[in-house]
Amino acid sequence: MDPDLSAPRRDTRGIVDPSALLTRVRLRRHAPAEALRPYVENYWFIDWDLPAPYASHIVPHPSVNLTFQWDSADSGESEPYGEFTGVYAPGLYTRKIGGRGRVCGAKFWPGAFRPFVPDVPVADWTGRILPYEDVFPATDVTAVVSPADDDGRIAALDAYLLPLLPAAPDPQAGLARRLVARIRADREVRRVADLAHTEHLTTRSLQRLFSGYVGVSPKWCILRYRIHEALEAAATRDDVDWAALAADLGYADQAHLVRDFTATVGVPPTSYAGESG
Repeated sequence: MDPDLSAPRRDTRGIVDPSALLTRVRLRRHAPAEALRPYVENYWFIDWDLPAPYASHIVPHPSVNLTFQWDSADSGESEPYGEFTGVYAPGLYTRKIGGRGRVCGAKFWPGAFRPFVPDVPVADWTGRILPYEDVFPATDVTAVVSPADDDGRIAALDAYLLPLLPAAPDPQAGLARRLVARIRADREVRRVADLAHTEHLTTRSLQRLFSGYVGVSPKWCILRYRIHEALEAAATRDDVDWAALAADLGYADQAHLVRDFTATVGVPPTSYAGESG
């Protein structure tokens, strides 16, 4: 198994108020078939049965997602459908759910999707939510979302995606994936120019790589992952030292962290911490 999968399967980074969401839905993550793992980070399944509507909020990762959804599962009120979602760059992604439903998603590794549609830069998908048939071949969506057990849904996604595997690895996709993983894990990565220098790339070539394979800029990734860490700190720690955290995350001062957090999440970190506590 790809060792990178162990952490993301338990990860709630990016979920705004994860405790509120996880009391309302069942969220699970699973590894895809072995051959898909260089490209697909995980399959994620969500099921809900709610007496009242609920709006979930996500600070998105630099990933594209393929989802098959059934908003009124087992009720006959609507048909299952599929969507392709590029990196959602504007800010919070909000999804309203209610009644009974489910989502079966495939989250691609940042940087690793391009080989599936090699002629289209991933930046062309950024901020867009499209019918999945605009990007992938049509399939029987009901066969993906109807199994009651996770094993059946995993098998259906594997059966759909395995025939679509790229014919050969793309070294540029591998490089893009590695660089995004470095940004996520290494707090010392704070400036795009420094990242380019340590990777023996020009700043311009690094930016072109991210536009073509990730869909957003390296600066966007740096800021977004630091906001994920601040969001997690606000939700899980008491008495966060925001000035110390800002310095640890590479911000010039606390005010810059507060500005970025507020612009992304909609409220200052101290207010968010109070609401989530």
